[in-house]
Amino acid sequence: MKATRILLVGSDKVWSLERIFLKHLCNLGVEAQLFASQNLFYDFYEKNLINKILFRTGISSIYKTINEELLKKVNEFQPDLIWVFKGMEVLPETLKNLKSRGIGLANYNPDNPFFFSGRGSGNKNVKDSIGLFHVHFTYDRDIRKTIQNEFGLPCYILPFGFELSEALYQQCKNQDEILKICFIGNPDKGRVEFLEKLADQLPLDVYGHDWEKHTQHQNISIHGPVYGDDFWKTLYRYRAQLNLLRPHNPASHNMRSFEIPGVGGIGLFPDTIDHREYFGSTGIAFLYHNMSECIVKAEEIFQMSRKDISEWRNNARNLSLQKGFDYLSRTKQFLASLNEIDA
Repeated sequence: MKATRILLVGSDKVWSLERIFLKHLCNLGVEAQLFASQNLFYDFYEKNLINKILFRTGISSIYKTINEELLKKVNEFQPDLIWVFKGMEVLPETLKNLKSRGIGLANYNPDNPFFFSGRGSGNKNVKDSIGLFHVHFTYDRDIRKTIQNEFGLPCYILPFGFELSEALYQQCKNQDEILKICFIGNPDKGRVEFLEKLADQLPLDVYGHDWEKHTQHQNISIHGPVYGDDFWKTLYRYRAQLNLLRPHNPASHNMRSFEIPGVGGIGLFPDTIDHREYFGSTGIAFLYHNMSECIVKAEEIFQMSRKDISEWRNNARNLSLQKGFDYLSRTKQFLASLNEIDA
């Protein structure tokens, strides 16, 4: 599939994967630009209560407006490939229009196109557009199998990764360690239940939006969300970083799966097929099957000597780089997959 001029469609927020892939595509010599469809939607939706009501009642024309702007961008940039991230704001009619022009269409969904676990995880546009792309990319092998079997489309595994410079990594290392368990992420019912049970045995800190509305457990200290440098420094400075998977990916992995070892963090992960595949032979993550085993593993981490902790952190960082868990490697993997396809 020809891919010399790529238009990414998605989010331009500081945490977005699109920004990371855009940077690496450009550095690898690809002409690439980003159309921030999600930003346009949230600029409208969050502006006032009236806009929210208009959208929720189906009266708003914001999707139509966004798609008109997308087509203008396509006419201006003339991409040979459009890479849509999730695609909640992109109408199927727009994809059909683009496809009729001979433009390649790729999709990468960091959630699950068949199971929506929250308002922001998907919508009708995502569901109705699956069969319109030339190629899909997913982090999950079950999603890949479904797309291949039910739609007859090529679908490649593109795992999540991490993006951390050596300079920032050195800053992360220059911190006093906090001897607690940490969880970075937003609340849902399953996460709250798990963390409260864990906090009955061990104190922990949580970072994210609105945790104070979901738990008042005496052993859980609540902090706001962290982004940018603060995010990486927070991942590093706690003795253990807990990873919990969402309902839409209970058996695979998520972003934290590679961000934690990538920064030299000590990960406490659910024992899934993906986690065993990526980390089982490396020894750079502790895997647990249930609450009891999670507590045992956590206590084992707290009993480690400073020397062992230092060696563990260095190994996690070095092996993450050696094994290509970083997003530069993921971008090269994406381009290599495109080269295998005839659109």
